[in-house]
Amino acid sequence: MGAGPRRGSRPPGVGVVPALEGAGLIALHLAATPLVGDGRLRWGTVGAEADDALPGDALVPEPKWSYTFGVDVAAPPEAVWPWIAQIGQGRGGFYSYQTLENLIGCRIANATAILPEHQHPAVGQEIRLHPDAPPMRVAVVDPPHALVLVGAPADLAAEESGGAVTWQFVVRADAGGGSRLLTRGRYDHTSDWRARLGFGRFPLEAIVFVMSRRMMLEIARLAEGGA
Repeated sequence: MGAGPRRGSRPPGVGVVPALEGAGLIALHLAATPLVGDGRLRWGTVGAEADDALPGDALVPEPKWSYTFGVDVAAPPEAVWPWIAQIGQGRGGFYSYQTLENLIGCRIANATAILPEHQHPAVGQEIRLHPDAPPMRVAVVDPPHALVLVGAPADLAAEESGGAVTWQFVVRADAGGGSRLLTRGRYDHTSDWRARLGFGRFPLEAIVFVMSRRMMLEIARLAEGGA
């Protein structure tokens, strides 16, 4: 496994053009939501991947909605894992539309190199998406195959939390020496309007799709560059 792209190369998603691209895609997908049905929830998956049991599914056993996305990576799982291991605000970032994320105060800095200090996520560790939002917590660590984060506004399964979500990363080796990178989110929430806004399918699904697609393609590019 190589060390990845050199430090100092331009972070992914930085600048006006990527920000406009991300915002435009989100607006487009929000407008298209009534027309796309459930197809967007399975973007990039092949065969039974969208229905396969994945690590972390049991943390939200009966989601109101969920998605599974997939991409091919021309690199082995060992080359993909370091980019997943360091994910998070104040860590390696999210490899997506950095400028757009920072317009809402995320303070993201997308890494362009593997960061040794963030290569060992531990169960129970807090991973932040936004400095002022409740953190997610690491629930499963299985290098180089799975990282699962779980989050809720309060303690998971507490009645007052209003909702719960998993963010699951799974890397599978393929027969050709490459990998399949899968991400899955499972969302549950109460009927309260605030919980539906924070965890419900609209408008969150369109936003998650645009940001996750960019993230996964960028992880694939980074892993391939360092394989």
